[in-house]
Amino acid sequence: MADQQHIIVGIGELLWDLFPSGKQLGGAPSNFSYITNLLGDTGIPASRIGNDALGDEAVQHLSQLGVTTNYLQRDGTYPTGTVNVALDSSGQPSFEILRPVAWDFFEWTPVWQRLAEQADAICFGSLAQRASESRSTIGHFLCATCPDAVRVFDVNLRQNFYSKDVIKESLGRATIVKLNHDELPVVTRLLGWEHHGEKESAGRLLSFAGMKVVCVTRGVHGSLLITRDRCSEHPGFKVEVVDTVGAGDAFTAALLHSYLRAEPLDRMNENANRVGAWVASQAGGMPAVQGSGLQAILARIA
Repeated sequence: MADQQHIIVGIGELLWDLFPSGKQLGGAPSNFSYITNLLGDTGIPASRIGNDALGDEAVQHLSQLGVTTNYLQRDGTYPTGTVNVALDSSGQPSFEILRPVAWDFFEWTPVWQRLAEQADAICFGSLAQRASESRSTIGHFLCATCPDAVRVFDVNLRQNFYSKDVIKESLGRATIVKLNHDELPVVTRLLGWEHHGEKESAGRLLSFAGMKVVCVTRGVHGSLLITRDRCSEHPGFKVEVVDTVGAGDAFTAALLHSYLRAEPLDRMNENANRVGAWVASQAGGMPAVQGSGLQAILARIA
């Protein structure tokens, strides 16, 4: 298992983040797949982009980064997704996510079915399920994966693009659930529970539908991981934050990388925080690896 290279799919919203300083390619599938590749697995983004200049540029950009674009659908009606991003003084982003766009209209195709059947793991979120077409297709994709495939539900509560039904259904399909400390009380209350603290609510989520791991990220304060018989807390790594765009996706990629190799819970937590901290210390969600390589860069984060 430790030496095996896994096929890992990130399905969801591929888009351009429009910063005041210019645009950067982003969205969970691209950020997640890029970091997955850096860590040594095969990361594959599955999304839908417009048949337009931004779509062409997205394909070109990902190809230059070594990320496959073979599973990006093209839409002749709706444009490639864009998001207006503003950063506060601490580098925390706020988003205006435009609609309708191409990733609202995923199609269930034979190509995607074959990809689902080959996948060792899949990461999906709540945002890309805001439209019924994409929600249905993501459901088909998850059902088509093999029974022992790992399914990561990365909760992503943006604007009003979520519902109790989407959250409840997604939790029921997940092996691992990741959400942040602000999203946890929202999710627990959507499910009709009182929120009495992170550990109690995370534990309740864990028993909700038979999932294996619940992860609560705490921003600069690290993260909490809970399984049936273990709890791990990590304080996070102190870095100079440039922006946090993509840091959560990087955290998820590293968490899954460690999980697939059956690493101890504390090491999973440390690895995920280290990779997330590195991305937060760089501009954008897909920073270039400079110098002596990723492992050397990560080793310097302490």
